Amino acid sequence: MSPASILVVDDDADNQELMGVMLRAEGFLVLTAANGLEALASVARRHPDLILLDVMMPGMTGYEVVAEIKANLATKGIPVIMITALNDRYARTLALSAGAEAFLAKPVGRAELCGRVRSLLRG
Repeated sequence: MSPASILVVDDDADNQELMGVMLRAEGFLVLTAANGLEALASVARRHPDLILLDVMMPGMTGYEVVAEIKANLATKGIPVIMITALNDRYARTLALSAGAEAFLAKPVGRAELCGRVRSLLRG
């Protein structure tokens, strides 16, 4: 069985790398995108098993990206975890209202990240 593919979308290369290291150590295949447009193009090419999506990015926000993914019949079933430094009720509500299945606040620890990913992949 091939490893689950996770698309990490974050405009900060250090955050991409950190999440990639944590996920690869757990056996996941990690794909990356630096902004919303790259993320949508990547999802169109290869439907990942799960998407980790930063909220605050230049151009499209994570809220806009998840709304587009969930509006598309071909991609709406891909679970999305929104990740942000905004750890408040409003940010969490916006993320879930836009269609995300889960919300994590930065900094994200390995146990929390991988636990949430595994939980959503089990469906």
